[in-house]
Parts: sequence; C-alpha cells; structure tokens
Amino acid sequence: MTLFPVDKDDYKPLGKTGEKLSAIGLGSWAIRDYNEALQSYIYAVSLGINHFDTAEMYGAGEAEEFIGRVVREVGRDSVFITTKLYPYRFRDRDEAVKAARQSAERMGVKYIDLVLIHWPDPQVSIQEQVRNLEAIAEAGVARYIGVSNFDVSELEEAIYAARKHEIVVDQVKYSVVDRRIERSLLPFAIKNGITIQAYSPLERGQVAHIKLLARIGRKYGKTAIQVGLNFVISRPRVVAIPKAEKKEHVKEIAESMGWRLNEEDIEYIETKL
Repeated sequence: MTLFPVDKDDYKPLGKTGEKLSAIGLGSWAIRDYNEALQSYIYAVSLGINHFDTAEMYGAGEAEEFIGRVVREVGRDSVFITTKLYPYRFRDRDEAVKAARQSAERMGVKYIDLVLIHWPDPQVSIQEQVRNLEAIAEAGVARYIGVSNFDVSELEEAIYAARKHEIVVDQVKYSVVDRRIERSLLPFAIKNGITIQAYSPLERGQVAHIKLLARIGRKYGKTAIQVGLNFVISRPRVVAIPKAEKKEHVKEIAESMGWRLNEEDIEYIETKL
C-alpha cells in the first residue's frame, strides 16, 4: 500500500479557495534564454499549464519581467501567477506592500494571484511576518498569500497568525528522490488543506538519468522525467513547478499529466528510491 492515496486529478485545489491549479506549473529560476523561453511558456498554456512561479530575486527582477511578457501574450485571465518576496520585506508592513507593488509593476499586472514569503526570517516573529504579508492582500495587490520553505512548526504558526486571509500554499523542495516532506509536512498540509508547490522536482535534470524510473516508464510509454513528475503529482495537494526553456521539454513535462502510475509502481518507487 502506498504512503498516500493516489490523486488522479490534474487540476489541484488551491488551499480552500475553490480555485484549481494545473498539477504541473512552470518555474522561472535561472532561465538562460528568456527569448526562447517566451515561446515555450506561451506553448505551455496551450497544453493546459495554467500557473507560473517566479520571485523578485530571480535574475534581480528579470524573471518577473519575463513572466509579464508571457502574460501579455496569453492574456491575464489565462495564467495564475505566484511570486516570492525577500524575507526582509516582511519586517515592515509598508515595505511589504511596496515590494509587492514593484513586483506587479515589473510584470505589468494590476494584481498578483499569490504572494509568498520566500523563506522565514529568523529576525522577526512569524506572526509579524504573516501580518505584513496579509497587508499585501488587504491592499489589493495579491489575491492570496502563502509561504515558502516553511517547516511544519513554522507553517502551523503561520496558519494561526493569519487573521483575514488564509495561508493557501507552502512552496518547498520535493522530488521523487528528495521526499523529506513526506514525513510530516505533507501529511500536515493534506490534513489542513494547504497546497504544496514542489520546486526542483527534476533535481536539475538528475531525474532524467534514474534507470529505475526509465524502466517503469517503458510500461507506460513515458520517460524517466514524466514518471518522476507523475509520482510527485500523484500525491494529494501537490503541484510540481519544474523549469523548461525549450518547447520539447515543455511538451514532455506537460505529458506528465493525463495519466497516473498504478499503486504498485508508486509503492515500488517508494521502497527503492
């Protein structure tokens, strides 16, 4: 029996909001060629991918500008945008709102769908960080709020600190070979209706070279990458946000959806990797 029930839905709930995110999104960290990536991200929308992740620190704002270019091509209503702000922004309410507005301006949008604290700031209480995060939503700059790189105790504290706006996401590292969140964070998220956005789900390309995944993939007519991503999105409440600059990679990633590994193969991966 697998550790978690298999989630076969390719559109996952965003917290308790009633909105849905495609099980695969696209990240924008360390893009080398923004012009080539532009066509690939536009193509991704046509394949059913409906959310993009970025951060003010990625390329010193250039990644946010890039996401803005994508949005102008596909239309604002076609894309759900997540961005992350430096932790120090949340030491002050006005600074947090100002930084979020600057991110929105770089993307050329009137609002950001989801703003996250990029990682917890040890110099300020989580309660204060979350109150200043809420100010961004109160100002109408973000529709939803969340956190990134928060462990279970930090996430729990953030949830209790929120007053007017619920924490809907914790964005953390998770892949078929780095499954640390399965011990406590993922069960907690599932129980409390928090969406996990899994970054680095391909381990910078390492997943493509795992022979066990390639072998399982042959049964399904899928690649090791597709098997690795499918394993991740088979978990309840989990969406994966890999990066892809080339169209063929976007196609491969998108085709991680639309099917699921059977329970026996998931259990085999759980025990062997």
